[in-house]
Amino acid sequence: MLAADWRPQPFWWEDAPPEPADADLPARTDVAVIGGGYCGLMAALALAQNGIQALVLDAEDPGAGAATRNHGHVGGIGKLPANLERRVGAERAAIIKDDAVRAWNYLRDLIRDEGLDVDYVQRGRFLGAHSRAAYDALVRQAEDQRRSLRMTIHAVPREEQRREIGSDFYFGGTVTEEAGALHPAKLHREIRRLAERAGALIRGKARVMTITRIPGGYRLGTARGVVDADQVVVATNGYTGALTPDIRRRLVPVSAYMMATEEMPPDLAAACMPTNRTGGDTKRAIYAYRLSPDGRRIIFAGRAKWHAADDRLAAPILHAHLCRVWPELREIRVSHSWKGQIAFTFDHLPHMGSQDGLHFVAGCNSSGVVRMSYLGRQIGLKIAGRQDRPCGFEDLKFPTLPTYRGTPWFLPIVGRYYNLRDQLDRTLSGRWG
Repeated sequence: MLAADWRPQPFWWEDAPPEPADADLPARTDVAVIGGGYCGLMAALALAQNGIQALVLDAEDPGAGAATRNHGHVGGIGKLPANLERRVGAERAAIIKDDAVRAWNYLRDLIRDEGLDVDYVQRGRFLGAHSRAAYDALVRQAEDQRRSLRMTIHAVPREEQRREIGSDFYFGGTVTEEAGALHPAKLHREIRRLAERAGALIRGKARVMTITRIPGGYRLGTARGVVDADQVVVATNGYTGALTPDIRRRLVPVSAYMMATEEMPPDLAAACMPTNRTGGDTKRAIYAYRLSPDGRRIIFAGRAKWHAADDRLAAPILHAHLCRVWPELREIRVSHSWKGQIAFTFDHLPHMGSQDGLHFVAGCNSSGVVRMSYLGRQIGLKIAGRQDRPCGFEDLKFPTLPTYRGTPWFLPIVGRYYNLRDQLDRTLSGRWG
């Protein structure tokens, strides 16, 4: 099912490939930021805007990671745990919910106010229920989100869902009007432009291999030399490695697999997604999808494998998932397939924290466009002393598992369980998946 010109790289790179940043490293900086994705760039932007010299160090060309490999969903506030109040208390839960709303508003306003060229549209998101029980749960969740998060969200029963998606795969769903979509690689390029314009320095091919405490700060040993910094921000998220083992053991890195179809006739694409919203579902092994900005392709994400697989192997698996939703696309080929690393946490919340001048943000939990952009800004404002209040995700208890060191050996087992549960849910709903 591969097109003749199939490419094992993100579709988004056709318009905005990662750009090198090869200038020499400075000998020192006020704040060294490790990781050149949305989070790292937003931290550097906030610091530079407040007169603090920031140096972003990326292991590859800035933007080669998840920031340009995601599906570009601007999904509102992201999913919060159902038992949030019981877990963190009512007061902290209220602040977290407020920050969740602020996060989406901030990114939307930044795009508008700065005139960012990112193909942003706000057309809403359809979330499909994979079973009848899942639909009932979505309806209850919609009511809670309308009340506590001030979201504009409504239910779509199964008999009406074809006005939202040209498929009978789901058992109804919900639509969140605040959700939108953008070009993720263009967003990265534009945030980088803002950060550099504000005075931040960005350097690629500068993998940080050591962090050593020195009087008054830290010394970073990189692939391109040594840099001293008063403070350090770790913004590596799904690519967090042995450099920061205490953060690594609290994250579950997962490969997110994606594909783009070849160009389709406009009427076929419109029939599949008539409202041109972004889409997703309630399965444990989730699907996520959208039309490309020109409306001619479907960008589709799913769990191709629960262990590492190359892009060529993942493509036909993703295509098979695509055809479960839209059987009429069996003859449509795959033009691009790729993967990127995202990071989940054991409590399903993002985290930010600081100790002795070493700061971190981690745990996008599959909502990185909004969350990592906002939390990167928050950690930058915290260092600058310019927060209007502490962030709700700041200094939460950051759990891990006994003996876990950051290698998720359990993912294939969990994946098989998820697949079986999803199939059972559909079977019990009176339909084989």
